[in-house]
Order: sequence, then structure tokens, then C-alpha cells
Amino acid sequence: MRRVRAVIEGRVHGVGFRWFAVQNAVRLNLKGWVRNNIDGSVEAVAEGEEPSMREFIAILKRGPSFADVTDISILEETPTGEFDSFDIIR
Repeated sequence: MRRVRAVIEGRVHGVGFRWFAVQNAVRLNLKGWVRNNIDGSVEAVAEGEEPSMREFIAILKRGPSFADVTDISILEETPTGEFDSFDIIR
């Protein structure tokens, strides 16, 4: 089990980034959340198995078709198992 916190920067608001993240996280059986931050970034916390997490990070780096990801920071965290689903939060 692996847990990461990702902060994605660039043109990531108003382009469907959160829905894109949810769809892919659910497909990869990841649990956690995604949100827009006030500073214009998108933040996601995800837990899951290593192969799925690697794929999810690669997907976040690319983003949906109308996004322009300029930077992504990945912070490793201790898995907690606290999530039952992958959701958009505010």
C-alpha cells in the first residue's frame, strides 16, 4: 500500500481536472480525494497499490486534454486506510 499527496500546477482549473482524476482513480481502484486550491493548483491524496499509484501519477502529469500541467510535486505519506472511495472535496 502506498499513499501520495500530489500538487499539480499549471492550467488545471476549469478544464475538468478533478473529474479526470476521479475517473482514473476509480478505474485504478485508488481511494482518496482531489480538490482545487485557492492558489490555482489542484491537490490530490491517493492510497492504493504500487502499480496503480505509478499509473495514476503519470496520468496526473499529463492531465485532461484541455489542461496544461507545468509542475507536479509528489509527497510520500504514511498510508492510513481512512478512505472508502475517491471523491472531489472542497
